[in-house]
Amino acid sequence: MTLLSASAAWDNLQSLAKQLDSQHMRDLFAADNQRADKYSTEACGIFVDYSKNRINDAVMQGLFDLARQQNITQKRDAMFAGEIINFTEQRAVLHTALRNFSDKPVLVDGQDVMPEVNACQQKMKELVHKVHSGEHKGYTGKAITDVVAIGIGGSFLGPKIMSESLKPYWHKGIKVHFVANVDGCHIADVLAERDIETTLILMSSKSFTTQETLQNTLTAKDWFLKQGGTQQDIALHFMAVSSNIKAATEFGIAEENIFPMWDWVGGRYSLWSAIGLPIALALGYDNYQAMLKGAYAMDEHFTTAPLEQNLPVILGLLGVWYINFFGAQSHVLLPYYHYMRGFPAYIQQLDMESNGKSATATDELVDYATGPVIWGSEGTNGQHSFHQLIHQGQVPIPADFMLPLNVPNSADPHHAMLASNCFAQSQALMEGKTHEQALAELAGKGLSEDAAKVLATHKAMEGNKPSNTMLFDQLDPFTLGALVALYEHKVFVQGAIWDINSFDQWGVELGKVMGNQILDKLQDKAAHCEFDSSTNQLVERFRKAN
Repeated sequence: MTLLSASAAWDNLQSLAKQLDSQHMRDLFAADNQRADKYSTEACGIFVDYSKNRINDAVMQGLFDLARQQNITQKRDAMFAGEIINFTEQRAVLHTALRNFSDKPVLVDGQDVMPEVNACQQKMKELVHKVHSGEHKGYTGKAITDVVAIGIGGSFLGPKIMSESLKPYWHKGIKVHFVANVDGCHIADVLAERDIETTLILMSSKSFTTQETLQNTLTAKDWFLKQGGTQQDIALHFMAVSSNIKAATEFGIAEENIFPMWDWVGGRYSLWSAIGLPIALALGYDNYQAMLKGAYAMDEHFTTAPLEQNLPVILGLLGVWYINFFGAQSHVLLPYYHYMRGFPAYIQQLDMESNGKSATATDELVDYATGPVIWGSEGTNGQHSFHQLIHQGQVPIPADFMLPLNVPNSADPHHAMLASNCFAQSQALMEGKTHEQALAELAGKGLSEDAAKVLATHKAMEGNKPSNTMLFDQLDPFTLGALVALYEHKVFVQGAIWDINSFDQWGVELGKVMGNQILDKLQDKAAHCEFDSSTNQLVERFRKAN
């Protein structure tokens, strides 16, 4: 057994889980008319009702005891202080420094990184102003109207999904298009509809060698040159976010149009850096900065609120409760707001790339699950498809419902209908429907007694399905920043509980290395393949087809 699974706090929670097996949330609500108020809290404009969870006071105390046993506050403070908590890569983890609006320095190896951060943000602000004002022009003297943002992973998901979520705040006159997949169909479709005289290509790759991103950028360069641009003109139409200045300048990008990246910012946390430049171009710099301020507000809450009122801590502990003590294998995110439809995919990378790990900080192999499958979709679409599994499936699937109380461009009854479905789904998951209730509904339907009993068996739902409901006045840039930071810190809390490194991604790296090895064989048909027999067979079939 690992230190965690053999600990007193872990044993206590196992006992509490067994005790709750025979209790239903319906009864917990009936026994305590203050339950909803007791298990709700609010921070940074985000209200969270977590009363529809299989918890009681003893469970919550047991979870907070686990957090203290695992030194959550000390680990949190070490991250904010710039200590080397990414221990396999010997790096600090300081995405929080990118949204630090205090006057406090942030030290890495004894050096304050805030002057660099502030200089980069000022450079971003100036570029956005020049593009939006028309001061930055293409090689024929026309203003920029379109930005093609090329990246992958965090360099793509963060900018794309945050921009989509804030569509009501888009700056008129600039359209931002995102490309990630190395499948040539996507880049071809995007470029086919652009005018080279008014298009800006923004490439995001820390190394300037990321296979998919580099190939898409080379394709964009070839398109630009074939459409009449010259190598010299590239300086006006191509920009990069990268730490490899040499490679970017050799490509033709002007050095003043290269924005920095730092080793202490992981890709899935990088939207707060110059990787977020597409967001700023789409929304305007003031709106982008409001996102940073929302995230900073959540940072302040996370670092100052007691554990018992700390939103990231509470949500992180509830996740541990279901994953490790109830056998949950996934967690579903259900935003009831069309513009947030991509949000589950962003949290999917954040959570699964961070906590899908198999070894602890003390080099033990874990003997407990370390992360759920994150998935989801916008409401109410999911109600007509996968909600069925959540309601009647036998593996628990905790859910997060999200709803802005006010939305643009939605006259009654649309938003009221949306909200009613959101609230009804969490209620139905909690209450379920007993066999007796289902049977009563069938009375007078012309069925025989035996047929009614059979059908009632299929219509009955156990309920007792856990969920959280998050409400906010509106999804403005500040609130979205706070919401993203809330999930970042939730993921941190769970990684700290499980004693794993939430900030490396060796599985991702393995795939990159092996992909490059196979690519060499696909491009050199004379090369001898020495992979396993299955991979050799697949490579050979591709060679013959191409």
